[in-house]
Amino acid sequence: MTAPAPALTDLTGTWTIDPVHSRIGFSARHAMVTTVRGQFKDVEGTLQLDGADPVASSASVTIQTDSFDTGVADRDGHVKSADFLDVATYPTITFLSTGAAAGKGEDEYVLTGELTVHGVSKTVDLEVTFEGSSKDPYGNTRAGFTATTAISRKEFGISFNAALETGGVLLGDKIKIELDISAIKTS
Repeated sequence: MTAPAPALTDLTGTWTIDPVHSRIGFSARHAMVTTVRGQFKDVEGTLQLDGADPVASSASVTIQTDSFDTGVADRDGHVKSADFLDVATYPTITFLSTGAAAGKGEDEYVLTGELTVHGVSKTVDLEVTFEGSSKDPYGNTRAGFTATTAISRKEFGISFNAALETGGVLLGDKIKIELDISAIKTS
């Protein structure tokens, strides 16, 4: 691997998300005392980077809902059921960017877009950090990005819950989303 590129401005072009080296993760409160984490293992997407004007860059991502994984088969099966993701009816989650703005620091951006989950589309802001770029041993130019956001699952029509004997509910409404993206330049 070569040293990281100094700036996003060097990376104009089309990039494809490398699903083997990327992670779309999430976390949610469980039983009001702990956090459950997991990921979606099947993701594809394209980034259009504009080095001259990074805020003119765009992204399109599709996630297969059946790839939901927390490492616990029974829990994963329940979340894939009609109580939550309903993967038979809604096989994908999509994100299509609609705009971008400079973030708080260098190489930080806010990517705004339409997130569609469970058949419901909402505007979300992803806080994105450009982590650098390099050539891999196979000659591919790679760029890395991390991003975070949080959503309300109820706003996407996912409201299943259960009351706890001690008060409160089994599942929190807030879902934190964390992305670690490795993208390969294709043109």
